[in-house]
This record gives sequence, C-alpha cells and structure tokens, in this order.
Amino acid sequence: SSGLRGSATSPVAPPTKSTPLAPVGRGAAVAEQETMEGQPSVEEPLDLIRLSLDERVFVKCRGDRELRGRLHAYDQHLNMVLSEVEEIANVKEESSNGKEPSVRQVRRGIEMIFVRGDSVILVSPPLRSS
Repeated sequence: SSGLRGSATSPVAPPTKSTPLAPVGRGAAVAEQETMEGQPSVEEPLDLIRLSLDERVFVKCRGDRELRGRLHAYDQHLNMVLSEVEEIANVKEESSNGKEPSVRQVRRGIEMIFVRGDSVILVSPPLRSS
C-alpha cells in the first residue's frame, strides 16, 4: 500500500486501515525513541522526512526547479503534498546573437501542490537550532 503519511491537521484524506503509519523496516520500533538530548532519533532516511511534517522544507526537483513550502504529507516514493509554496524555476533563454544562453529565475507562489516523487532530487528539513 502506498498511502501518504500526513499530520493530523493535514487537508489530505485520512489513511485507510490498510495504510501503515509506522515506519517500516529495521528501525520501526526504534524510530519513535529519542536520543539522550531529547531530540527524536533518525534511524532510516524517511525518518528525517517524518520529523519535518508541518514544517517548511526545501525540495530540489528535476528540470531546474526548487520548492519551499510546508510539508503536509508524503509516502515511501517521496510523493509529497506541500502548501504555501514558493517555486523557483531557472529558465534558460537562447540569445539571438549567438552568445551563451542566459538563465533567469521565474518565481511564483502556489497555495497547495502535489509533488510526484520521481521528480524529487533532494529534500532538506528546516534548520533546527541547537
């Protein structure tokens, strides 16, 4: 099953009974434990994404696109639902006089977006102050 994991306040439909909510694999029981400093532990790669639910994240996508937004839900394929999104697309423009193509940034705001996981290159969680 491939249901999106989300926060309780997420506008995404709640998971069905067949959708697992707990992390899967070796670190499943350990994932909810905390380290000595009281910080949640990261045992598997998706734990980092889980700890970023309802936080602002940076997502670098294929096609020279970057997204910054609040993470509402995700799944094991890195399909994600983001809100309050700023998209930055780097667009190459061919010059007519034979020079190198120029690159300009196109920015736009998006209220809510579904990001297909196969377009995701990198996900960066919010900066955590120590």
